[in-house]
Amino acid sequence: MTEASVDSQRRGFAWRSLVGPGAVLGGVVAGSLIVAFRDPNEAGHYPTCPFLLMTGYYCPGCGMMRLVHALTHGDVGTAFGFNPLLFLLLPVFGYLYVRWTVLAARGLPMRSALFRPVVAYAFLGLLIVYWVVRNLPFGQALAP
Repeated sequence: MTEASVDSQRRGFAWRSLVGPGAVLGGVVAGSLIVAFRDPNEAGHYPTCPFLLMTGYYCPGCGMMRLVHALTHGDVGTAFGFNPLLFLLLPVFGYLYVRWTVLAARGLPMRSALFRPVVAYAFLGLLIVYWVVRNLPFGQALAP
């Protein structure tokens, strides 16, 4: 094999390995654009959260679309108020996405200390506590 064909194969592998990160980025951009132009604060644009509809309680994701709408319009303070946990996790998701993309471009698998079982269980515990507290009277600041 010539050096040019080996280099071409490497580049082809990198492009194919970036399909996953590219698809995720496309989905996030498309979803953000839809929510940016169709205000979730106005009734009738989107369905109600099924958990909220059935139980009357907020799920951990309630307020997410309004958060994205506020962020796409530059209103950071309002965005934080809609879903504080998700707002604080956005940099973590951004870091994981960039890491995944860089590793995929190098042909390496995605690994992170954040994927260890103890971290995953701690996150699940945090999510459950957040879910419960945002529905209690003293946790109304966490409600959307």
